[in-house]
Amino acid sequence: MRKFVDRGVQYVLFLSAMGAIFIVFLILFFTARESIQAFREIGMADLLIGTVWRPGQGSFGILAMIIGSVLVTLGAIILGLPLAVGGAIFLAEVAPNWMREIVRPALELLAGIPSVVYGLFGMVVLVPLVRQIPASRNTGFGLLSASMVLAVMILPTITNIAEDAIRAVPRQYKEGSLALGATHWQTIVRVIIPAARSGIVAAIILGVGRALGETMAMIMVIGNSVIVPQPLNDNPLTIVLSQARTLTGNIAVEIAYATGLHESAIFATGVVLFVLIIIVNSSARLLMRGEAT
Repeated sequence: MRKFVDRGVQYVLFLSAMGAIFIVFLILFFTARESIQAFREIGMADLLIGTVWRPGQGSFGILAMIIGSVLVTLGAIILGLPLAVGGAIFLAEVAPNWMREIVRPALELLAGIPSVVYGLFGMVVLVPLVRQIPASRNTGFGLLSASMVLAVMILPTITNIAEDAIRAVPRQYKEGSLALGATHWQTIVRVIIPAARSGIVAAIILGVGRALGETMAMIMVIGNSVIVPQPLNDNPLTIVLSQARTLTGNIAVEIAYATGLHESAIFATGVVLFVLIIIVNSSARLLMRGEAT
């Protein structure tokens, strides 16, 4: 009887895993099928490296949106990663129990806030603050505002998973390091963090995926101009004040009224976004495999 139950549970788990893979395959298949017309009539090269998106004039270049998605995600990781990893270390190794019981629910609450609320916060609070930066044509809407909103949005994802990874490090590692005379901070930096590296990388991957897939908040604060981000003046750092549009934002803004070739080009945008996420995941796996060897 016990063998029968174990075998049944094994089959159920296997079917669950296969079901998840099948659903992902169906999504990719449907999106790719609807994008065939765009790749055939526009051409992959013109679609991927074209910088002009004017569907009414037959121009369907999405390079500007690819660059916008990459830059805003990179900005979110630069701003949010130190806070997220620092928060995970604090919760796992430093914070007393009473403080942990306050901070952790607060982070979980951040994860449950709808993205449109983050967008409203960005429009009302962050955009006016960014607008105070002295630069020509600075409207406040742009990559910097979007990156700050995204940094807050990915914070709970990375923090929670990184904290679990740190807590999963065997206690003997910490005790052995302390017994050899290392300080608590040296133990964290040289023993615990390296041992939890794979889990932290997984947290970062999920954070990048969350940032790449965010839509509503980005539409509200990034400006939605289909342009390749450029510095607003002679200072190259003012590129962070440039307006942009992301791949997800392009899909959300135009899919409601798109038809024919325009609609197919929107689905092609989804395929490119899917490929970007696959590249991120594959690169992280290769990085971890290289570190392991």
